[in-house]
Amino acid sequence: MFSRLIANNRTIQSFTRGLGGRIRINKCEFKREFTQSFKPTNLQTKLLINGKWVDSVSGKTFETINPATEQLIAKVSEAQKEDVDLAVEAANKAFYEGPWSKMGGYERGRLLNKLADLIEANREELAKLEVLDNGKSFFEAYNGDLALVIQCYRYYAGWADKITGKVLNAQGPIASHHNHFSYTRHEPVGVVGQIIPWNFPLLMQAWKLGPALATGCTVVLKPAEQTPLTALRVGELALEAGFPEGVINILPGLGPIAGAAIAKHQEIDKVAFTGSTEVGQLIMQSSARSNLKRVTLELGGKSPNIVFADADIEAAIQGAHVGIFLNQGQCCCAGSRLFVEESIYDQVVERSAQLAKERIVGNPFDPQTRQGAQVSDEQFDKIMGYIESGKQQGAKLVAGGSRVGEKGYFIEPTIFADVQDNMLIAKEEIFGPVLSIIKFKSIEEVISRANNTTYGLAAAIWTKDYNKAHRVANRLRAGSVWINCYDVFDAAIPFGGFKMSGIGRELGEYALNNYTEVKSVVWQIQS
Repeated sequence: MFSRLIANNRTIQSFTRGLGGRIRINKCEFKREFTQSFKPTNLQTKLLINGKWVDSVSGKTFETINPATEQLIAKVSEAQKEDVDLAVEAANKAFYEGPWSKMGGYERGRLLNKLADLIEANREELAKLEVLDNGKSFFEAYNGDLALVIQCYRYYAGWADKITGKVLNAQGPIASHHNHFSYTRHEPVGVVGQIIPWNFPLLMQAWKLGPALATGCTVVLKPAEQTPLTALRVGELALEAGFPEGVINILPGLGPIAGAAIAKHQEIDKVAFTGSTEVGQLIMQSSARSNLKRVTLELGGKSPNIVFADADIEAAIQGAHVGIFLNQGQCCCAGSRLFVEESIYDQVVERSAQLAKERIVGNPFDPQTRQGAQVSDEQFDKIMGYIESGKQQGAKLVAGGSRVGEKGYFIEPTIFADVQDNMLIAKEEIFGPVLSIIKFKSIEEVISRANNTTYGLAAAIWTKDYNKAHRVANRLRAGSVWINCYDVFDAAIPFGGFKMSGIGRELGEYALNNYTEVKSVVWQIQS
């Protein structure tokens, strides 16, 4: 996944990670020098409604800040309820009356492939814009996020003309006696409201738009107020690709205003949300109190990462490192609870602390940087609060724990040992670069403790005993379980949570079900 960097025509040593395997040193040919900063021109900052870029009805704007410098990037139009109403009206018209309503799956797939082509052609620009607005390293944005974004759109382009129903073999006493022919149709659910988070803005936009557009829905999408810029740029590319007006509407704005208006809207047929469990609960309430719109939720996690004594220890440590520190720890599936078998505990703690201290934190545009800035001052303060809590509750700080530099929201990769299950850092989602290493003695004990959480998004197991691996995997209450790897994603692999980690699945064929209604058609054949 993280396999290439961009630089000029020279060969240098760079590593690629199999996201959970050993570090492999590869020779990579680079095409262009890294820039230490990025100053975009002609930034799109308006709302996309009905194929046109417009100011919000109120004229209000909000600021988007560079997390690495704490400086203003731009002022962005702030959508209000009135703007949501206009976007929903446009999406409804496009769904029921416009060319999109008559367009077949092949043509929808062609448009999705065209969008993927344009994203690929503008890959470097989009990666830099993501870094500027989000704070993550260019290395991760270009090689990880954008690669998966492009794959996601292409994957759902392939599905667009393959969404079919079934001919039913109805042989009951009524259907068979009267010579009925029965079949099902999978029809688009209608107008979809989509609310995406700030941790992977481009990727979450792709996860949402891909299946919705493949199935023939129209979309009103709200990007996170912290990171609106790449969503708007993709909106420009979608218009260039030829999507009809009203099919994709993009409304930057605040969650309690624009997000709430989407969740409550009577003419939105479905809402898809990625973010915190608390907000997910509010969205479900709004859906129930409005029009019982369909709801899918991808929410928080406190994922267990289990290392048995018979594992490849170095591979497990490297995998755990990526599993927690990827994207500054701002991953819903971050392996924040590292359970380590007692006999290898000290070894894993020592080596994990060493890796954390070696991790390069700093300017996200620097080619050597592996950890950028947290997304905002609010997130920075929250993470530092959890670090202080870990200290006060008696966990042993073995790496990090402090701010990096005086400007920007940078935090050292932080590791606590001797963590107990009742400590806040072991119970609550931190969403930052903070790892709790927890000791265990037996299989039964670790399964029980791993499942002792309100979340159930992801988990991992490290062992050379494959019978043990699958036995444990079957008993972990999590939507994704990685064996001898971590954070392995693909557009074909479904992703979602058990318990309070969400409802429904993103990605794969399963995601198409979120955006379709099943219609049964019964025809009585005349003799």
